[in-house]
Amino acid sequence: MARLAYRFAIATDRVRADVIEASEYPDLARKYEIRAVPKTIVNERYDLLGAVPPGELLKTVMAAGAPAAPGAPGAPPPSATGGQ
Repeated sequence: MARLAYRFAIATDRVRADVIEASEYPDLARKYEIRAVPKTIVNERYDLLGAVPPGELLKTVMAAGAPAAPGAPGAPPPSATGGQ
């Protein structure tokens, strides 16, 4: 998973990859509720457990980069998009 995430980051400046050793950073492990590894967090909105196929990681990264639907967590308020 880490290698693939790094490959995405190399391919585009719109992706950043960080790999954290959970046992060395217990505060982050608690924050992200790490119970098993690998666990991949994407934009703090999505998480993937275990080693997933490359296509699934790509699909998740693409979804995380798409604008959030109005009213969804992380979406801009209506006033920011010109809505009423």
